[in-house]
Amino acid sequence: MVVGSVASKRSISTSSYLCQRIKQTENQIVQMFQLPGPKDEMQNFPMARNTVRKDRSARKLDERFIRILRIFKWGPDAEKALEVLKLRVDHRLVRQVLNIDVEINVKLQFFKWAGKRRNFEHDSTTYMALIRCLDDDRMVGEMWKTIQDIVRSPCAIGPSELSEIVKILGKAKMVHKALSIFYQIKGRKCKPTANTYNSMILMLMQEGQYGKIHELYNEMCNEGNCFPDTVTYSALISVFAKLGRDDSAIRLFNEMKENALQPTAKIYTTLLSIYFKLGRVDKALGVVQEMKGKGCALTVYTYTELIKGLGRAGKVEDAYSTFMNMMKEGCKPDVVLINNLINILGKAGRLEDALKLFKEMEYLQCAPNVVTYNTIIKALFDSKVPASEASTWFEKMKANGVVPSSFTYSILIDGFCKTNRVEKALLLLEEMDEKGFPPCPAAYCSLINTLGKAKRYEAANELFQELKENCGRSTARVYAVMIKHFGKCGRLSEAVDLFNEMKKLGCRPDVYAYNALMSGMVRAGMVDEAYSLLRNMEENGCVPDINSHNIILNGLARTGGPRRAIEMFAKMQNSEIKPDTVSYNTVLGSLSRAGMFEEAARLMKEMNAKGFEYDGITYSSILEAVGKVDEVRNPTM
Repeated sequence: MVVGSVASKRSISTSSYLCQRIKQTENQIVQMFQLPGPKDEMQNFPMARNTVRKDRSARKLDERFIRILRIFKWGPDAEKALEVLKLRVDHRLVRQVLNIDVEINVKLQFFKWAGKRRNFEHDSTTYMALIRCLDDDRMVGEMWKTIQDIVRSPCAIGPSELSEIVKILGKAKMVHKALSIFYQIKGRKCKPTANTYNSMILMLMQEGQYGKIHELYNEMCNEGNCFPDTVTYSALISVFAKLGRDDSAIRLFNEMKENALQPTAKIYTTLLSIYFKLGRVDKALGVVQEMKGKGCALTVYTYTELIKGLGRAGKVEDAYSTFMNMMKEGCKPDVVLINNLINILGKAGRLEDALKLFKEMEYLQCAPNVVTYNTIIKALFDSKVPASEASTWFEKMKANGVVPSSFTYSILIDGFCKTNRVEKALLLLEEMDEKGFPPCPAAYCSLINTLGKAKRYEAANELFQELKENCGRSTARVYAVMIKHFGKCGRLSEAVDLFNEMKKLGCRPDVYAYNALMSGMVRAGMVDEAYSLLRNMEENGCVPDINSHNIILNGLARTGGPRRAIEMFAKMQNSEIKPDTVSYNTVLGSLSRAGMFEEAARLMKEMNAKGFEYDGITYSSILEAVGKVDEVRNPTM
């Protein structure tokens, strides 16, 4: 007998305790192997006797072998149990063991032991069973080793297994390894299907590796027997939309329809957002009509993009009507949709409708979140209601258990700054710090700008230095505000130092920073230097805006006379950035100061034809000057 022979070998030990323990162990094993009596059998399995007999092998594995594995783990005792129970080591048994509830290390040891058995080799089903177990227990190192083993093994790997391996590696953030395995298996053992390619594409999407996705799509199309399906097109259209390659996304949308594939609601929604972004409102609405015509129901995400797009296009009433129609059709809104609609109504000055919608959220069983409260508070400030009302909403959100974000404080600080309640804004900045929020550049920017406008330059500079100390650096916008105020108060050298500092720290100056420094230079009479900075700005890839040109135009008009101002004005007329009301009035003022009234009159006619309004002061000065000229020419009148 096997048990006896093993026991006799072990009894050589001189330790009486060890001998006793071995006997105890063997007794436990023998007891486990004993079949239950009829009474026990009926208690454990309340089913028909013939059913029990049919499932006897599975029951034996469950009741005996599993108990061995749980008590003694994997080792000689478990091997002995296999022999006694006459369980043949085959692929079915390995999968069963890997599927039972025992420690992962037991499964791993059993798997390795089985692989060394004579006349047995693991196949793709046993490898995949172990890979799933290791994935569930997050044993990433062993999982990767097992995946490498299956690739090196002679067993066949099908497209479905390859897809699953890719998904598992993607979930583990092992993207490069997934790509490597994909090409190894593709080159040696299997031809990927559309599902396999889709697994790769979706994994790359999640990791933001959009460039590789298009490459895979081209490979897929060149396979000859593997064609993109709806999942493929959905992923690619989404990727191109995120990359801003709108034409490519639209082309793929049309291509999939040509291939007789029906777009999903998600694909339609992506196209809808693209058309609204491009300002092609009619095309966007056409997408909605096509969805309805094809029987593709609009989802809450579709309605969100539709409402958001209509609001961006200035069609506020249409956005609100869309919301009401959505409700009638039984599509329940979520908090994201409602937040967007509240934002649209608030920006349009329809504060009452925004507040009414907020109240309806309880009826809609849609709990307001921090974004909802932030949107309401901003709408209150934009509508010029008393600042105390915004404070009330701030307290209300905290009372309702909604934790304010740094953006909440930023909105409040900006709102209080605009209503000249600087001290209240400073207290909120302190509260932010006490709550452990990281320094918010937007909040500091509002305060620095307000203090600068109040000519409290030292206080503004103190806050600016505080932000730099806490963050290690500052944003381009905060630098721009500080540069602007240094320029206004005549501290141009400090403004230049800040501009150079931001470049040295790797904070690339934006158009606002350039404009701020140019404005300071013009104030200091350094017009040529400012003009040179404008050209330098373009060379560095920062596109000037209309304010950039108007700053230089104003400097030329005041120091260089009308000739240089007219030259620049003419250049602006022939460029992409056309003159605006400020540009016309700047040149008009220069002409009037030089007594060039005929030229001023022609410019005024041009302004009138283009719909620009005259600057009241400039217009009055021209009329006054014309009156004085007439008096000189006609003294008797």
